Amino acid sequence: MSARDAGREAAGGIAIPRYLSDAYWWAYVHPSAVRIFERQWLVNCILCGNFRRLRDAALDALGERLEGRTLQIACVYGDLTAQLAERVAPGGRLEVVDVLPIQLENLRRKLPAAAPVALRLGNSAALDLPAASCDRALLFFLLHEQPEPVRRATLAEALRVVRPGGSLVIVDYHRPHALHPLRPVVRPILSRLEPYALELWERDVVDWMPKQSFQAVRKRTFFGGLYQMLVFTA
Repeated sequence: MSARDAGREAAGGIAIPRYLSDAYWWAYVHPSAVRIFERQWLVNCILCGNFRRLRDAALDALGERLEGRTLQIACVYGDLTAQLAERVAPGGRLEVVDVLPIQLENLRRKLPAAAPVALRLGNSAALDLPAASCDRALLFFLLHEQPEPVRRATLAEALRVVRPGGSLVIVDYHRPHALHPLRPVVRPILSRLEPYALELWERDVVDWMPKQSFQAVRKRTFFGGLYQMLVFTA
């Protein structure tokens, strides 16, 4: 069985999405992917030296002290989740949902045994969580990996499970300034390796969100516009 075929098998009753096994088997699905990419320095290189800056911006947007229930949608290479767990207040809870068991197992190995983190197998486009059950949610470099219908469903689900007044933080790619020196380099790389990423260069994230699902949005760009952070109030 090939790596791509293996990636299409169901795990725990949840099928791995076809787009993920086809386009990203090399980065997330195949066992070698974890061994290759789970390196902090490599993640930082992929993000042009901006991983720490983007990670810390997301953490600060979520808050220094995380009361209640925090949801991270999709695992992330690097120490994002470990840093996020350190902000969970006593009695609080961090849940991480991912559709790939291999990614959840990798994350489990990175976290201290006593970390207040629950790992959940699930699909971002159909979260098995009650409406308004989370105080905040985070999407860290997930949307650019999804085709538009899945991206729309993921955003709708994230907003559905965040309580009114809670926050949704999104960090992802963004269209860089016209004279950005890396623009001629990054564009062909994304076009080749990340088939949906350039859609975030062409359209605003708000365009894919359900109408009347949020009250306000704050947007900030980084590194000459190549990356963005959006903070929505549900």
